[in-house]
Amino acid sequence: MSAALASVTLSEPVPVTAVGMIPAASLSVRDDLLGRLRGIVASDLLPQVHKIDHEGIYPDAIMRSFGEAGAYSAHIGAKPDLITAIEAMAVAGEHCLSTAFCIWCQDALAWYLAQSQNAAPRQALLGKVAQGALLGGTGLSNPMKSFFGIEPLKLKGRRVKGGYEVSGGLPWVSNLGDDHLFGAVFELADTPQHRVMAVVDCSREDIVLRQSTHFLALEGTRTMAVTFRKAFIPDSMVLAEPVEGFIKRIRAGFILLQAGMAFGLIQGCINIMRGTEKGLGHINKYIPEQPAMFEDALAAMRETVHGLAATPFDTDPAYWRAVIEARLAAGDWSLKAAQAAMLHAGASGYIVGAAAQRRLRESYFVAIVTPATKQLRKMLADLDAK
Repeated sequence: MSAALASVTLSEPVPVTAVGMIPAASLSVRDDLLGRLRGIVASDLLPQVHKIDHEGIYPDAIMRSFGEAGAYSAHIGAKPDLITAIEAMAVAGEHCLSTAFCIWCQDALAWYLAQSQNAAPRQALLGKVAQGALLGGTGLSNPMKSFFGIEPLKLKGRRVKGGYEVSGGLPWVSNLGDDHLFGAVFELADTPQHRVMAVVDCSREDIVLRQSTHFLALEGTRTMAVTFRKAFIPDSMVLAEPVEGFIKRIRAGFILLQAGMAFGLIQGCINIMRGTEKGLGHINKYIPEQPAMFEDALAAMRETVHGLAATPFDTDPAYWRAVIEARLAAGDWSLKAAQAAMLHAGASGYIVGAAAQRRLRESYFVAIVTPATKQLRKMLADLDAK
């Protein structure tokens, strides 16, 4: 055990008891949850989709309602139920990828906390994150690229009394606000090979948030540039030190959860295609990509991802390859489905505010969010080279 964690209690990850928590869900429990979430989408999300996209409205109230309903709880119990978490995300993603991405951020933060062997942040924060009382994101875009040799780690830290002092900046961290949290990884300035992962509290004065970029889509995700001004990270917020074993433990869940965004978006695109059949079916039948093709592909992807999600801690290299391939397929099919939806919609989908053009813009995000399509292909090439 390192000196950094000597002052806090260590134990194996344990299930958290929290209001709204569900264990590894039976089908009936899962169906009940998804039904509640669809009700929230119908009453609260659908009226705001246009504002989220065009005005960058952050759906914080919807995020909290999803948490109260149990959307962020299933995957953090003694037997993590990632399938329910993925399908809960898809419920939102069928109509709004900004909201689905924020849900993924929240799920990822809960995933980190649940798997940490440091009891301090787990006991203090996990229940509130699972309930949606505390919102937050994942600052792992840069580390995930760094671990695979794409870019250097951007945060540097040094050991101080009771924790670490961290400096540097992250260009884009999503689902943030002044009262939010996010996970981050930094390396020690004097020993760069030693890396630490911790939860960062955005309310600290030495953490500065700034929205300096506007995006083609996903504008409602509160994506901020974060600057660490010699920020103090106490030992009680450390998730793992060193991080290598921890990253290997969480990486499959981190990636598989993203399938919820793809599943929802693809279903939304299928809905657009099906919706054109009455008025445009006589001419759309000449488009090679028909909705049945995407329905079959989505069903096959669900079967694959659900199977992989059942064993997120599998250490077999073949399992890890299958996770990467499944995530790659999710991005590729998102692009195909959104383009097909646009072609089926025709000119009516090319209007500002039309669902088809929004889903097309959103689909590119599924393919470029970390790990992006190009990184996934590099990861497969690296596995082939071993």
